[in-house]
Amino acid sequence: MSKLVAFAAIQGGYKVVADVEGEYRKALQTYDASTKVGFPNTAYYLPVIYSLTGMKVETLEDLKAPLEFARALLPQHIKLKNYLPYLGPLLDAGMAAVFAYEIKEALRLLKEPDFYIPQEDPDVEAGKLWVGPADDTILRKRGVEFVDGSAPGFAACVGALPDAETAKMIVEDYQKKSLYIFCAANHNGTTLTEQCLEAGMQVGWNTRIVPFGPDISSAVFALGFANRAAMAFGGVQPGDYKKILLYNKDRIFAFVNAFGDVGTEWAVAAAGCVNWGFPTLADTDIPEILPTGICTYEHVVANVPHDEICQKSVEIRGLKVTVSEIKIPLAYGPAFEGERVRKDDLYLEMGGSKTQCTELCKMAEMNQIEDGKVEVVGPDVGDVKKGDKLPLGIFVQVAGREMQPDFEPILERQIHHLINYAQYIMHIGQRDISWVRVSEQAVEKGFTIKDIGVILHAKLHQDFGAILDKVQVTLYTKEKDVDKLTETARAEYKARDNRVENMTDETTDIFYSCTLCQSFAPSHVCVVSPERTGLCGAYNWMDCKASYEINPTGPNQPVEKGEVIDAKLGQFKGVNEFVFKASRQAIDHYNFYSIVHDPMTTCGCCEAIAAVLPGCNGVMTVHRDYTGETPCGMKFTTLAGVMGGGQSSPGFVGHGKYNLTQRKFIAGDGGLLRIVWMPKSLKEELRERLLSRGEELGVPDLIDRIADETVGTDEESVMAHLKEKDHPALKMDPIVG
Repeated sequence: MSKLVAFAAIQGGYKVVADVEGEYRKALQTYDASTKVGFPNTAYYLPVIYSLTGMKVETLEDLKAPLEFARALLPQHIKLKNYLPYLGPLLDAGMAAVFAYEIKEALRLLKEPDFYIPQEDPDVEAGKLWVGPADDTILRKRGVEFVDGSAPGFAACVGALPDAETAKMIVEDYQKKSLYIFCAANHNGTTLTEQCLEAGMQVGWNTRIVPFGPDISSAVFALGFANRAAMAFGGVQPGDYKKILLYNKDRIFAFVNAFGDVGTEWAVAAAGCVNWGFPTLADTDIPEILPTGICTYEHVVANVPHDEICQKSVEIRGLKVTVSEIKIPLAYGPAFEGERVRKDDLYLEMGGSKTQCTELCKMAEMNQIEDGKVEVVGPDVGDVKKGDKLPLGIFVQVAGREMQPDFEPILERQIHHLINYAQYIMHIGQRDISWVRVSEQAVEKGFTIKDIGVILHAKLHQDFGAILDKVQVTLYTKEKDVDKLTETARAEYKARDNRVENMTDETTDIFYSCTLCQSFAPSHVCVVSPERTGLCGAYNWMDCKASYEINPTGPNQPVEKGEVIDAKLGQFKGVNEFVFKASRQAIDHYNFYSIVHDPMTTCGCCEAIAAVLPGCNGVMTVHRDYTGETPCGMKFTTLAGVMGGGQSSPGFVGHGKYNLTQRKFIAGDGGLLRIVWMPKSLKEELRERLLSRGEELGVPDLIDRIADETVGTDEESVMAHLKEKDHPALKMDPIVG
């Protein structure tokens, strides 16, 4: 290993730590030592420091210990003689710098609380470009993509390219590979984020181009995100630094791209990333570290041409990426799913509140359809002018020897994200409330409505080739045709919903597992029954059945319910045996219908979390989109931190939002009538279901008896509301005793 590499990294470590020590001394002279510090809306304190050392930084005084820890990590300076080319001192210097960078960012937020904009996307018009550290809501939402493989990894890019055109080429290449691009630092005052904006690209979490900050210190947010993923989804405990770092090496496929001159501060940041198993690739002539060791392959690679750096970085990290070429005039991939088409960019709009937009997938006989036939019945893009609106009916017909009617909703549900994967196209909603927007840029590149059919034909074949032999797509853009399709579709939707609604756990012998999240939470095993949907909200019993038949070796496996051990709490011998094996002997039993007694395990992907409120003799629930306080004293992010990792935690349970109105929801503890508090937004989302279920339970105004944040976020306020409204939970047996 080159002496120059070691010298630069270790010198950088000393410089970074010394600079931050100086900033810390100034802060102590300006603020009281008890002043609160930290990153907004997170239960993980300063996440790198907390995850690796277990130190909880909450005040200015608390920064002293990790800063002293960083100073102690710094190795001896490189000597001219007897130089030993070992990697260890570089790793220590790098880790010291990473700790110091995180402290530096905490001090920045103390001095400039509005420097970062705490949301998914920057406010470009207001000049607020930097989103800073991801809060726990973003972590939960985006972390799921690393669980299900739709985001295979991330490229941490520091500096800037020679020009905006080169920046766009490289970033779009990573987007096509479905990677996130975490942007930090600047080169000669220019940032990659600003170059992307100059090139007309949208930046933010929704397009996977995340502008963390303008300085090299903001690169620490990428490492914090990775470490929180290990704790939230993998169940790794804070302070277990070996497991944290190994988890990231084995499961978070990330790497660093250094664009521009690599000075000592960049060098020590690169050395820090090596601790995580994340290699660095540079476009400049810097000393390399080519032997394998901590990283899967090389550690530092230099002089990588811009037109090769994407493929080279994926190769060196050992990441397997599948890129699908779809024959449309637009770039295509999951990274474009969150891209918005704003009013000023809009060329054509279909659906939303303006016109009807309906989607339907139906099975056909093999001789009834023609594979690859895509037909537009009515006007296409060339027949309208900018600003026009059209109705849209998307009718997908599929046939195959292994195809079944049960698979129709599974395939239909793919329409949303498959259309969204096209750059410059936006799709919102499903079924008969869909909304499609086509941007002016898409039309300039030659996109037509027919391309929607081309996408669906290609991707359904690619993703579901095991069951499909033919796919035909008809796109209706005349009002009478769309209305006719809508009438047919609504009858189909009702029939599908009734099939699952009318099923019960008692009359079903086979449940289905879902181990999709085990890549992040090894001991978590979700078992889905007709009356207990998956806690992520994405899978019901019928979905799992269809998924198993489509992919018999996939994450959804049949589970024989077996002997009923406890009918009230929902415990079954066959399920217990399966869970014990699938959890790697970590969990030997759990109850489907209880929050109090050995509830089902939970991972960080849950849509909502319920918690017992003993003082109210009831249960509250909170969904991930609500960021405020709750009566149990913990926000969703904190609850998820307590619950995640595949634990069974009496008094708490993760669940899907719609599971609330299923008949078996915590039935062993009193069911829906035990719910005494939930966020108002969740009430409104479930209003029709809550009204229907309340009437079924003999309390038609139950929704109004349930408190929300407008009543209060403490048990005393909630209790007063319950007494005023005569909530049924007050007359039930004690929930704990």
